Amino acid sequence: QVQLVESGGGFVQAGSSLRLSCAASGEPTSRIIMGWFRQGPGKEREFVAAISWTGGVTYYGDSVKGRFTISRDNAKSMMYLQMNSLKPEDTAAYYCVARKATRIVTDPHEYHSWGLGTQVTVSS
Repeated sequence: QVQLVESGGGFVQAGSSLRLSCAASGEPTSRIIMGWFRQGPGKEREFVAAISWTGGVTYYGDSVKGRFTISRDNAKSMMYLQMNSLKPEDTAAYYCVARKATRIVTDPHEYHSWGLGTQVTVSS
């Protein structure tokens, strides 16, 4: 099973940008779906984005579409989430996830590996 460690969270003002990183280890990451979920205070877990193992297919949640970009570097076993035009409603703990499959899904129960999360706080 792959182990995931997130980094890059922080406290920023609305309109700012942040780049989250996810380091994977434990097994080859080149043939697994990777993605991001988030959970804000008092909210349910929300799908943010996911990327195919080749990087050629990406999928975004409606609330981040056009502002966030997911990417991965299989040679480095890394995945990234570039977050632009951040809003206070983006405040959440962001979790890196992985799924040994070829199809992107948005159900959190379908992702078998989770990181511990990194906090993003956006002030107005």
